[in-house]
Amino acid sequence: MQDEILLTPFREFPAEDTDSFASPNEEKWDFVLVSDIHEMGSEKEIKRKKFLDELSKKGFTIKKIEDTKLFYGVHAPQHIFWKYQCLLKNPNSRQQNSSAYHDIPVTTSFSLFRIRIVHFILQNTVTSDLEKLHDLMKKKVFEAAFPLHKIREILKKKWARWRVLFKEQPIEEIRCYFGEKVALYFAWLGWYTYLLIFAALAGLATVAAGATVFSSSQVSKEICDANNTIMCPLCDQNCSFWVLADTCTYAKVTHMIDNEATVVFAMFMAIWATVFLELWKRERANVATSWDLYGWDEEEEELALQLINNPQHEPRLYQHSYFRSTIVLILALLMIMVLIGIAHALVIYRAVAMALFTQSKVSLLSKHADIIAVMTGAVLHYITIVIMTKVNWHVALFLCDLEKPRTFSQRENNFTVKIFLFQFFTNFSSLIYIAFFLGRINGHPGHYVRIAGHWRLEEVSGCITDLFIQMAVIMVLKQTISNIMEYLIPLISHQLRKKKKHPKKRSVMLGEEEEAEDPCKRQWLNNYELNEVNVFSLFNEYLEIVIQYSFTTIFVAAFPLAPLLALINNVIEIHMDAIKMMRLRRRMVPRKAKDIGIWLQVLEAIGILAVIGNGLVIAITSDFIPVQVYKYMYSPCMRENHTSMDCSTGYINNSLSVFHIQDFEPHTKPPVPHPTELCCRYRDYRNADDYTYTVQFWHIFAARLAFLILFEHVALCVKLIAAWYIPDVPQKVKNKILTEKHSNLRNELRWVMPWKGPGVVRFQDLSALKPLFL
Repeated sequence: MQDEILLTPFREFPAEDTDSFASPNEEKWDFVLVSDIHEMGSEKEIKRKKFLDELSKKGFTIKKIEDTKLFYGVHAPQHIFWKYQCLLKNPNSRQQNSSAYHDIPVTTSFSLFRIRIVHFILQNTVTSDLEKLHDLMKKKVFEAAFPLHKIREILKKKWARWRVLFKEQPIEEIRCYFGEKVALYFAWLGWYTYLLIFAALAGLATVAAGATVFSSSQVSKEICDANNTIMCPLCDQNCSFWVLADTCTYAKVTHMIDNEATVVFAMFMAIWATVFLELWKRERANVATSWDLYGWDEEEEELALQLINNPQHEPRLYQHSYFRSTIVLILALLMIMVLIGIAHALVIYRAVAMALFTQSKVSLLSKHADIIAVMTGAVLHYITIVIMTKVNWHVALFLCDLEKPRTFSQRENNFTVKIFLFQFFTNFSSLIYIAFFLGRINGHPGHYVRIAGHWRLEEVSGCITDLFIQMAVIMVLKQTISNIMEYLIPLISHQLRKKKKHPKKRSVMLGEEEEAEDPCKRQWLNNYELNEVNVFSLFNEYLEIVIQYSFTTIFVAAFPLAPLLALINNVIEIHMDAIKMMRLRRRMVPRKAKDIGIWLQVLEAIGILAVIGNGLVIAITSDFIPVQVYKYMYSPCMRENHTSMDCSTGYINNSLSVFHIQDFEPHTKPPVPHPTELCCRYRDYRNADDYTYTVQFWHIFAARLAFLILFEHVALCVKLIAAWYIPDVPQKVKNKILTEKHSNLRNELRWVMPWKGPGVVRFQDLSALKPLFL
């Protein structure tokens, strides 16, 4: 059987159709379509032929190669690209003759917009059965459609290998090969990673400052010396009274995280998040200017492409349905309620696990029941994140389809908002419970809040430490396991595809000459064996980093090492993504973009949430406010003039309330350790007689509220000042744009005669000149 069949007349490709990454002897094909070998006359074979006929009518050159699959190389006629440049008034083509197709200028982005235009036409070509390529791929008429990778040794050498881990990214080369959208992603990721160095150093300094008070903290010393302080049982059955000094190590770790430096670090991170975004806006302005993106309009380009594909095309007008929007809103709220319900299920798990572990006969489980419950709860939370991510994805796509967006860009923006909201609640609902509700809604001895009247909610042993453990487990698991799977799955999949699809060499009989293999065949097979990419491949990368950014900023006061973990992850992530794109995946369709799109608004929203979240962590989760209230209102320093005394002396005893053992509920009353012990202690501010809140509780509550308002207002004011102080667009960029506008107007002025004189005609509009040149 003949390997190569030319379905349309083969024309010499124009000399200008060059690619700096391609071999000089390599035929230029814009796209490759892959299909199974169907029976002659079958429905799929007929549909495939109809689609290819439609392309032929548009002037496309199609080349067929048969192997284990059918491969169709597609090359677009040159007049399509000339129309594109004329419609969009490409500055490089203004002086070109419309009849000279060969005069299309050679630019570094020429092959990119070729691929982009051909991809658009392929996706929007309609057969006589009113089916598009997307419909045909769903019906298995075509299996794949992709542009070809070209020779790319420069990017492989400078970018897509582990040896260049700490070297600067070749952003310009990335742009010339993958287009502006991918290049902007890596430029943004590189900028974010660079600024994470300062956040990581600040986080390390905060932990180092806490480590200096690891053993010297007065609060920790009092807990470690509290050998005679008997605490109330942590569960109802098989839980005995315990001594406060048993939590000595836990207290030291807590106060290593929870100290005055944490407040400064939280304020620093609020400012850092603002400075990061403002500096990125400036960097983006530089990039957009150097890549000449300011005059580009996405909507205008889409309309031009529609007209090139179909001159009779009518634009789809903007529409808005309040009914449809209401349905989408209700369904989105229901989904958020489901995600919050999953967080409640994790709360129930922790309560039940705590009760079961404390009753265990294994001493390790019963002794460290609280820590094990927290750790296993964090692992279970990570598993729910992995599962719900896939569910969230399908729900968000379904809601986007209900909205019927006008353009792909609008659909992508709508999808981004929905998937981020769903992912935010999936990732942070459990953390919000630990930070702001754990130990505050569980009641008190003698009157505990119980789940189903049986399991009581957890006691608070150190909320900020529990939050630290939860975030550490999730970030470590999410980054290590996700990165390993993200790299290994495409690698293994690629190897399996190569083994499965690689054609066996036919043995040559004696006296028979071996047929020369078409050079395109090997190239097309190599590209086909790579892993598939889709329109959301880059979206996944954005979402992963934005969720990481949320972890790095929103609860960073409880986990100062988050920026360091994010920095290490991103250094690896950049080159892992590069290797996947260059070696393991098919080539992405290059897309143009002026910025990172709606992700910038998402990042700004996260910055505001970071101010609120960190303010709440310090005000509610941390012991910072109760310690300060004690120091300045109830400590010995306020009653006596002790200049040499630490004003936090006596804080632990002051923060523990007294409970009379005889007031335990009858079915939960534990055995008394000593006949002389008539009471136990628990952490709260309640009176010993009627267990109502003390005056000190209300003082602390007022101080928490005042600090929260002050912290958030100061942080937001600093953010606004920083945003005002750092202009979004550098002056040199503004001046460059101003100069170009002035130069363009001066050039246009040459076509108009702004004077009157004998024998001189004054033209008010350029259209008046047209008859003179016909």
